[in-house]
Amino acid sequence: MQDVAWHAFSERMSCEDRWPVDCVPIGWPLTPARARELVEGAISVLASVAALEDRHLESLDDDNPLWQEMQRLEAKLAALIHIVNQLQASAGALPPSETLRFNAVGAVLPAARVPSGEAMLLRLHFDVCRHLPLELAARVDRVLDDGRVFVVFALPSDALDEAIERHIFRHHRRQIAEKRHLTN
Repeated sequence: MQDVAWHAFSERMSCEDRWPVDCVPIGWPLTPARARELVEGAISVLASVAALEDRHLESLDDDNPLWQEMQRLEAKLAALIHIVNQLQASAGALPPSETLRFNAVGAVLPAARVPSGEAMLLRLHFDVCRHLPLELAARVDRVLDDGRVFVVFALPSDALDEAIERHIFRHHRRQIAEKRHLTN
């Protein structure tokens, strides 16, 4: 059974980068209400990250009044996010950044981040919204030879899988754009 999850993880496009990440133990099994809350929360966080990262109107003419208004609104939103992040940063520090690889199936992370126990809540903090973590229920599937751990996301949801896959695709697209920009 474990090989099935690992194979599915290995065959899918993954996102690998450094982010603040931590894991906390959770009781298992989750109640249906808590499972639904976690799935809906994760989808909401991914939608927020997408809205903050993507710029859909870049092709519009700079003289367009709508474009100028969108730029003003974006600047105000960026300032608001910065203020909220500063307030939250003073309230509590982020966990250390770690190299993490993940997709809709699961994640590979350093063993030091994995708590003892059967299940955990993996919390991943993205740069655009550092104090609003993506929280995913996970269970340890295997310890890898290099000291990392493969965890499988424990709440099957087509909507959440699609949201994670969209995030990974956008992340991959941004990485390619950044590499092209650096080489030009």
